[in-house]
Amino acid sequence: MIWRVASYIYQEISNVLLSKSIERMRKRLKRTKGICSCSSPRCINHSTFNWYEQDLWTYIARFLDGRSLVMLGATNKWFNSVIMQDCIWKFTCLRDLQVPDPGHVAFSWSKLYASVVDGSHSFIFRQQEKHIDWMRIGAFSFDSEVAFLSQRMSASVKILKQENIDDMLQSYGSCLLRKIKTGIWIADLQLVRCPVCDQEKCEGTMQMLDARHIELFLNQGFQDGSWDYELVGSHEIKKKVRGAYGAIFDFKYLTSKSTAGIFDYKSWIGQPNDFQPKAIIALHAVAVNTNLQENQGVLIKYHTMRAGAEGEIVSIRISQQLL
Repeated sequence: MIWRVASYIYQEISNVLLSKSIERMRKRLKRTKGICSCSSPRCINHSTFNWYEQDLWTYIARFLDGRSLVMLGATNKWFNSVIMQDCIWKFTCLRDLQVPDPGHVAFSWSKLYASVVDGSHSFIFRQQEKHIDWMRIGAFSFDSEVAFLSQRMSASVKILKQENIDDMLQSYGSCLLRKIKTGIWIADLQLVRCPVCDQEKCEGTMQMLDARHIELFLNQGFQDGSWDYELVGSHEIKKKVRGAYGAIFDFKYLTSKSTAGIFDYKSWIGQPNDFQPKAIIALHAVAVNTNLQENQGVLIKYHTMRAGAEGEIVSIRISQQLL
């Protein structure tokens, strides 16, 4: 099937080029005084088109999804050499994730793309017994090195003026994180068992907004377990709450138009009797919410993972657990 589609696209492009070539020849002939046998134009032979034209197949690859690219690359060695060009996978990755070019990356784009679409998530590598279910939210981008984490559905100017994390957590349940690794981030919504927290009496489940840098799963420090999550703060709400909400923003774009839709929570959190998790993603932010039934409050925890002891933050988790 992929061969037929690619061949069709190739043939269409060839026909366009052929038509343009014939049209240019007709214009040249009109400018001549006459046609002599010694200057008769040669007939164009369709068979002269080269099916192994790299530029054309590179262009065709822009219209194919990842699975189709892999199938085309498996055709033979020549197609494999063309399809495995990093520029093709970079275009495919940015197109499918709908994010801007982050500039330099530490791994090939084919590996980065594979790590996003192969079904991997953070609980596959560790704490598998705690995991229940998950869903991919999408991709967003960090341009600045500062992240704003919140469990509220509105931003406050007072929050932004405070720099002490403990004070922000105690007052608003929000905090600023610095030294974020810039670039493309992948966001998932995880459903895990409560024993992953330290509430002994809870036997239910909790949701977790799980975001990571696109390169995380390919780093040796993550794979061998030397990079781990650490608790950076928590906040308790000891009263009934309508929903379990969590959001991650690139601080630079907190009040920009690109993130305004996240604060318009009525447009995406669902009706009060809808208890299915909801998520929204913007170019520089992501948020999740699950409407709750009767409850006595919620415990919010913020975890981060760094690339080494003093390295950049490469993953962020926001968990909500009923009290």
